[in-house]
Amino acid sequence: MIFRTSRGKAAAITAAVTVAAALSVGLPVASGAATTGGRGHEQARLDRAFIIVLENHSQHSVIGDPNTPFISSLARRFGEAADYFGVTHPSEPNYIAMISGSNWFTNNDNPANRFDHTNLVDELTARHISWGAYMEALPAADPLTDSWPSAADPLYASKHNPFALFTDIRDSPARVANIKPYTDLAADLNSAHAPRLVFITPDQCNDMHGGVSDAIAGHPETPCPFNSTNDDPNDVRLKHNADAFVHAAVTTIMSSRAWTRHSAIFIVADEGDFTGNAANGGWDSPAGCCDSPVLPAGDPDISPSWPGGVFGGALVPAIVIDPSGPRHFVSETPYNHYSLLRTIEDAWHLPELGFTSDHAQVTTMNEFLTR
Repeated sequence: MIFRTSRGKAAAITAAVTVAAALSVGLPVASGAATTGGRGHEQARLDRAFIIVLENHSQHSVIGDPNTPFISSLARRFGEAADYFGVTHPSEPNYIAMISGSNWFTNNDNPANRFDHTNLVDELTARHISWGAYMEALPAADPLTDSWPSAADPLYASKHNPFALFTDIRDSPARVANIKPYTDLAADLNSAHAPRLVFITPDQCNDMHGGVSDAIAGHPETPCPFNSTNDDPNDVRLKHNADAFVHAAVTTIMSSRAWTRHSAIFIVADEGDFTGNAANGGWDSPAGCCDSPVLPAGDPDISPSWPGGVFGGALVPAIVIDPSGPRHFVSETPYNHYSLLRTIEDAWHLPELGFTSDHAQVTTMNEFLTR
């Protein structure tokens, strides 16, 4: 395992619209050459990677839930990683892990955290691979803000935007220019220079997080109070919002010039629910795999009553859409956010950061992709 601590094409539009239309009305999508199951160590072909990150819900509270019909339909129609875990709790360290291969010993959501480590943007920049981070409700004039419109009503929160937390991204105006409001996505994907890595974070009313108490002008998804249990009225609303967001985002991607037959959409949640019991820190589970951290008893970032042990992020929904990949495919291979990062690194011949270099524990998700 190597920790790096120094800083450092278009498919036919008609075909893409046909695929998006089929998704919208629930029609079957024609399959290309499908791969089979297994641990998938072969080289994957990946033109572009689109990552959509949802919040704070376990696999079993999303996939198959009647309040998330579109997300559930994607899991049935394309590929589902049924044994995919968050790396840890709470949100921020999962996002950091997704683009650097480690949570860097952090298990909190402090917006003042800064990470001075080699990250995926460093690797992409070195290889001249384009990227874009599209954050819903991000103010265009202040892409490095901690929250918007306020800390009391954080529709946008930087803890869900890892690109704003790494110092060598923050310190580079050219890199910060790639952190954009979600409203820029459609135009960028239909431009002649669409980014190859696209990272999408919905706002906190559309990602199933909740916690916005007031109505915010221009955002009909607000207010969205926290849920207290699965399927309470607040939770139902959060799921409806997320399902509608994912439907719109997937349709936008698949009807764009950037969507090719060897691109893939990865839809994951960062961690499990906030509806568990006090014994496990308020989440549904501390279960993890693939180099989730092992923390000592009474860790101050968790609680004095924490008994110690693996502090994973719980089993979360994970879906992979590759138009040339397998259909109606469910994998039981253990994965987490490190696996997703390693899949992109290996497909694009990038160095493996942090725990992604631990091939004994962290497996690529190539079984979902075209080879």
